[in-house]
Amino acid sequence: MSINICRDNNDPFYRYKMPPLQAKVEGRGNGIKTAVLNVADVARALNRPSPYIVKYFGFELGAQTSISVDKDRYLVNGSHEPAKLQDVLDGFINKFVLCGSCKNPETEIVITKNDDLVRDCKACGKRTPMDLRHKLSSFILKNPPESMESNKKRKAATASANIRGGGVSISDIAQGKSQSSAQAKAEAGGDSDDDELARQINAAASSLQEIEVNNDDWAVDMSEEAIRARAKELRAANGEDMEISKLEEYGEWILSEDEVPSDVELYKTAAKFELLQEPKIACVLAQALFTEDIVEEVSEHTAFFKKLFVSEEFENQFLGGIERFLGLEHKDLIPTLPKILVQLYNNDIVSEEVIIKFGTKCSKKFVPKDVSKKVRRAAKPFITWLETAESEDEDDSE
Repeated sequence: MSINICRDNNDPFYRYKMPPLQAKVEGRGNGIKTAVLNVADVARALNRPSPYIVKYFGFELGAQTSISVDKDRYLVNGSHEPAKLQDVLDGFINKFVLCGSCKNPETEIVITKNDDLVRDCKACGKRTPMDLRHKLSSFILKNPPESMESNKKRKAATASANIRGGGVSISDIAQGKSQSSAQAKAEAGGDSDDDELARQINAAASSLQEIEVNNDDWAVDMSEEAIRARAKELRAANGEDMEISKLEEYGEWILSEDEVPSDVELYKTAAKFELLQEPKIACVLAQALFTEDIVEEVSEHTAFFKKLFVSEEFENQFLGGIERFLGLEHKDLIPTLPKILVQLYNNDIVSEEVIIKFGTKCSKKFVPKDVSKKVRRAAKPFITWLETAESEDEDDSE
């Protein structure tokens, strides 16, 4: 099973996955520790070195850490539940992985000439700064990623390279320095654990030579066809939930048709995929069914929507899908949201209560919070009209 790298994103089409953290509490009393069992796998999914993640845990939890790559053993002092560590990991992902502009995890860490840390996004091309005040930033500056000094090949084992003591960095290993030279460098720094450090470096260096990852894994083809293919492969490899697979197949079927399917075809195919009782189908429909003429297209499917939306959850998911459609795919259409809501209201597709709740409270359930604010702010004129009309009706009844 896998989870979204950005857990705030509940989109069934989201293709960036990672394994959930696994942890086991060991020992008792003052010697109690938590072993994080799959740090290397998570690190590879995030394209970050394992020590960065473990050190981040230590800094955030105020606990000492122990990192042993050759034994694949990562410890954090104290008792920490997997759910707690996963929440802490979300902070690491937000601060040191996700692009500060497009929230895409396809980033690399770059250290500038002024010793600033930035995330170089391979998706949108922007470089966004990281917080130099965080203790992990100092650790990264002292122990830069292998890619900073070697542009030949990105090594998957970099994600699990061990860094302990002062003076020996991942870049030393990447440049193929021998155990003796790396150890000599450590000795120059006055490390008191030279033998152990040299042994760890030697193990990491061997791993670097054994595992190679093609640059295409991150500098990926961003075409719609390629994105769908990779998403399908990820789900197949991870045995992802069948419900999500059916939702995506349904969305792909709509997009693959030369003409927009009729309401009857939409309903029958939803029944075929056993999705009539799944509220998330409404979110998929909002993203797959419409074009830039969404204002006119909404009313064309009124009968289908009214038959399908059997609860408020369907309506909420539908508005969430429209929020994604506008906020992420068609930002130029955001000003048309009031007209879209008028169509939904006049045709009794979405209830007044659900629309008001949508327009008055932003949420990061479907899109990043800043995007949600922008989209829902556009709904304000219609929400104001709704609330005013409701107030006038109450006055008339009195």
